[in-house]
Amino acid sequence: MQGAQRNSLRLLQWMMAASLALPIALFAIASTISYTSTNDIADREIERSLDVAHEHALKVFETIDRSLAELNEVVRGLPDEIIRPREPSLHRRLKRLTDSLPQLKSAWIFDAGGKSLVNSLVSPPPELSFADRDYFYAHIDQSIGTFIGALLTPRPPYQGARFFGMSRRRDSDDGSFIGVIQASVLPEYFESFYARIGSAAGSFFAMGRADGEVLAHFPRLDGNLRLDPGGPVGRNIAANPEHGLITVAWPSDGIERRIGYRRIAEYPIYVSAGLETSAIRARWFVTMGQHLVFGVPATALLFLLLALAFRRTQHLQAEAARRREAEEALKHSQRLEALGQLTGGVAHDFNNLLTVIRASVDLLNRPQLSEERRQRYITAIADAVARAAKLTSQLLAFARRQTLKPAAFDVGERLQSLHDMFATLLGPAIEIVMRLPAEPCLVNADAGQFETALINMATNARDAMQGKGRITFAVQAATAVPDTLAQLTGSQNLSKLGFVSVAVSDTGVGIPAGRIGRVFEPFFTTKQVGHGTGLGLSQVFGFARQSGGEVTVESEVGQGSTFSLYLPRAAPDLLPQRLAPNTAPAVAGSGMSVLVVEDNIELGNFAADGLTELGYSITLVDNATDALAELVVDTDRFDVVFSDIVMPGMTGLDLAQAIRDRGIGVPMVLTTGYSEALSQNGSLGLDVVQKPYAIDELSRVLHRAARLRRVRDGAAE
Repeated sequence: MQGAQRNSLRLLQWMMAASLALPIALFAIASTISYTSTNDIADREIERSLDVAHEHALKVFETIDRSLAELNEVVRGLPDEIIRPREPSLHRRLKRLTDSLPQLKSAWIFDAGGKSLVNSLVSPPPELSFADRDYFYAHIDQSIGTFIGALLTPRPPYQGARFFGMSRRRDSDDGSFIGVIQASVLPEYFESFYARIGSAAGSFFAMGRADGEVLAHFPRLDGNLRLDPGGPVGRNIAANPEHGLITVAWPSDGIERRIGYRRIAEYPIYVSAGLETSAIRARWFVTMGQHLVFGVPATALLFLLLALAFRRTQHLQAEAARRREAEEALKHSQRLEALGQLTGGVAHDFNNLLTVIRASVDLLNRPQLSEERRQRYITAIADAVARAAKLTSQLLAFARRQTLKPAAFDVGERLQSLHDMFATLLGPAIEIVMRLPAEPCLVNADAGQFETALINMATNARDAMQGKGRITFAVQAATAVPDTLAQLTGSQNLSKLGFVSVAVSDTGVGIPAGRIGRVFEPFFTTKQVGHGTGLGLSQVFGFARQSGGEVTVESEVGQGSTFSLYLPRAAPDLLPQRLAPNTAPAVAGSGMSVLVVEDNIELGNFAADGLTELGYSITLVDNATDALAELVVDTDRFDVVFSDIVMPGMTGLDLAQAIRDRGIGVPMVLTTGYSEALSQNGSLGLDVVQKPYAIDELSRVLHRAARLRRVRDGAAE
């Protein structure tokens, strides 16, 4: 006992040390994981921003390029002598073009000497030569297609913002150089767009030529910037000329950033998007700060509680030592009284049984005994022996010395199999109600002793109702267990799988509060002499304790009683093979392209990350309108659409209907936690994955939808 007390104090000391060391270790691990996760999230955010910036720049340059081509067709083959008389009408046309395109500052048509024949700014144009501008002299020697120049400042008398030129060569019918068509593009247009999409702290965008000339920059620069091809940025672009993701100190301000870059197809132009590494770290600090806000007080409180528990335990152990000395003297006298009670009870029952046996033997020795009476006396002896064996078994069960034969069985099935026996045992005046669970409740115990315990509880309930009333048997997985289970020999006795509860309730007279504490004592009974030994409930008590469980009673006088038997639940692998769970593995993505539409960004990232790990190619948008735009731009890009139903604006069902109305052949899978529209209008014949969903389940549904599309497409061919 004293050794156990010392061990408990030592355990508390170790727990106090662990209450500090373990949170620190967990915080360090969580910090590492969170730092990696924060950087991964930042990289994905950069890639998404880069996608937007690239798509925007590509559309702008293509629009300007088409406009230049149209102007070139208007003046193709026309000599300067014909163009000059038409200057007023051409001026108006160029002005309408620049007014319709906010990215343009002006549009020009130059002759072979660099003088303006027509421009969108003034009519008639001043007699100035622009032959020294890069957008002009780049075309003199040869045809190079569309040329994108460096940043320039307007030449007096022209004023306004800086610009860079996009130009094309004018050729005569014989292919000789006769001038240039040029459009002045505003970097401010790109920078304003970057300011709108770069709302996150530390956001960065840039657009520049392949030779290092920076054309647009966010945050904005006061002057021009040209990147050194031999510098860190230039070397990375040279190593990976199409796209890449780098961490570098940006030359304009020396701030370290995480930057992604990508080349615009068919143009010697790169766009880049990024975040300051300090902003990424700030996000990580905020996350870890949130952990500390809750972790530090909780750790301090835990340590304080353990310290108080340590001091309290020391005090209680000292008090317990003083009480033990006083209790030992009292126990000595109580042992003698209990021994007398136990001996008297056992002697009384065994003397009754021995009297039956002795009388039967005497009667069997009488001469001229009929066969019918002989058989009756032999049966009486056999019954007495059986009752004696049962009495011994009950005594051993109470003492927890009975040899049990544990085996796995389903409590519900075993209780159901006893229904007919209960009906015979309890009599027709007692109604039997059984409430059994739908799923198996497996225990590993002695089935015979379990049945005996149920019979004893049922018999006790019958006697409490004087043979008339209702007995209810209820089996369920216990959500709570008695406190005494943790006090038997320590908390390690508690089953990790939980417990199964078997409750036997009656409508009898109930048990007075003063007697509830004695109902499991051996030989304690309220029945008349000769109507019971008082060992029935003590057998239940012994069986429960020996099986690692417990039995409790709740009762109110006049309202009946409920006896609850708790047994440790057995592992699921003890179920028969036919009941074993059957789950299918996740299906690999194999490059399948999925458009994920989810307005909850955290849930969307979860789905995207999980599917990406399975090998899917994911495009994530947060609303149905953008999803429909993605599908209209490139239908063949996606194999399947996975969309939430409940979203602001256009719902998932609206998106599905819009896809059908436009004849887009991409299959669609819906998801929802609850949707009133879905319950009223149906799912349009589409698969619906209920939230919360597992990634394994989702992967199988997506593959099935894509497979059905391939089957339909194959049949159509």
